[in-house]
Amino acid sequence: MNENFTSPSYGQLGYEGVIDKIADYIKADTNYRYKIIVGTDSENRNGGAEFVTAIVAHRIGKGGIYFWNRKKLKNVVAIADRISKETQFSIELAWKLRDTFRHNGLSAYEPEVHLDVGETGATRDMIRWVTGMVLGSGFSFKIKPDSFGATKVADRHT
Repeated sequence: MNENFTSPSYGQLGYEGVIDKIADYIKADTNYRYKIIVGTDSENRNGGAEFVTAIVAHRIGKGGIYFWNRKKLKNVVAIADRISKETQFSIELAWKLRDTFRHNGLSAYEPEVHLDVGETGATRDMIRWVTGMVLGSGFSFKIKPDSFGATKVADRHT
């Protein structure tokens, strides 16, 4: 997995840099509740797909910070394949965050996975499948229209 992330606030960072910035952000104002969100969006490009996975540290009621990375895969063009990969990338990063948080004092922050599927449109038949993948991995999830980590943040960079 690509370990380089980009942040509008902090520029280019490695994974450990992202973790440090999230920890600093949470510790800077402990009067708020926080949610850590992971979401992936994709777009077909040149016979393949480009995937953007975002990590959002949401200071509930007062904005947040985010980090994203990009992966390109060849021969992934069908919508079901793309949604499956989006979900897989989000789950893998959520697992990594959970494991990291257990060792750095952020264990209270369980990542939530935001999925680019909804009750209307081409992805409605995939909802049970991908939400089952997320629940089976031990994470909570949001779908459209509530899955802004995928549909707004990651989408901005695809």
